[in-house]
Amino acid sequence: GVVISFVGYAALLSSPLSEIANLTSTTLSAVAGGRRVFAIIDEEPQIQDASDAAEFEFKGGHVEFRDVDFSYVPHRKILKHNTFVAKPGEMIGICGPTGAGKSTIINILTRYYDIDSGAILIDGQNLQSLTQGSLRQQIGVVLQEAFLFSDTVMNNLKYAREGATDEECIEAAKQANAHEFIMNLPQGYDTMMTERGSNLSQGQRQMITIARAMVANPKMLILDEATSNVDTRTEKLIQEGLQRLMADKTSFVIAHRLSTIQHAHKIMAINGGEIEEFASHDELMAKKGFYYNLYMSQFKGKLPGSADVDMSQFVST
Repeated sequence: GVVISFVGYAALLSSPLSEIANLTSTTLSAVAGGRRVFAIIDEEPQIQDASDAAEFEFKGGHVEFRDVDFSYVPHRKILKHNTFVAKPGEMIGICGPTGAGKSTIINILTRYYDIDSGAILIDGQNLQSLTQGSLRQQIGVVLQEAFLFSDTVMNNLKYAREGATDEECIEAAKQANAHEFIMNLPQGYDTMMTERGSNLSQGQRQMITIARAMVANPKMLILDEATSNVDTRTEKLIQEGLQRLMADKTSFVIAHRLSTIQHAHKIMAINGGEIEEFASHDELMAKKGFYYNLYMSQFKGKLPGSADVDMSQFVST
């Protein structure tokens, strides 16, 4: 009887001890994670507004790069002597091989980094003389990977602009071709999204992101291959939404598939951190230079008469 009692009491004791051990492990992990979170919160931003920084005043969206150099680390230039002008309302396509500097141009245009030399002006105002908040409020961004919050569809749309109404969000969803599939969700606009919108398809997430950008109604736009990894029908719907979003706005579109920027007002072909060419698609194709070879290599086998192209010339060194 004593042995049986001992085994019984030991079994009762083992469960609490196991829970204490698990709790201790969880607590230590939480403390370590908390330290990292607070370290990030306490970190001072690398880019600081000048003491006399002015608020950005949008006047049309005229963007100018003047001999811009940039490096993430000293003495290793990512961008070299970049000069171009984007006129108000123009769509500028940006293309080039991996590592050419496409995303870097976008990062310095939104002033997440300051340039080493030269100047970037929007409507005649030097970015380094402006407050970062007032600048970014006027620039909408639609990335390749749509980011959605664990909340309702409606609240994800309202996140774009404080005070946005239900009616404004629904109208934006219609313009982005998202309204129909949202209404087919279990609770419509009140449907809860899982983390990062994983309960939706890639195309559906992208359409909600475009609708959110429409709610924000920015003056300028940056798009990073917003139609990648979707089927043909969804791509058409997304393209229609993007066309409405970009109407009369200065837009910069990073393209991995050159077919998405053929109708841009100007195409910027970058290689090794330098702008190789800057003109329309037709002008660049007629020139038969860097962009022409890049285009023909991408569509090899799809275009009649296309020749083999040595891609080694596009690799940045």
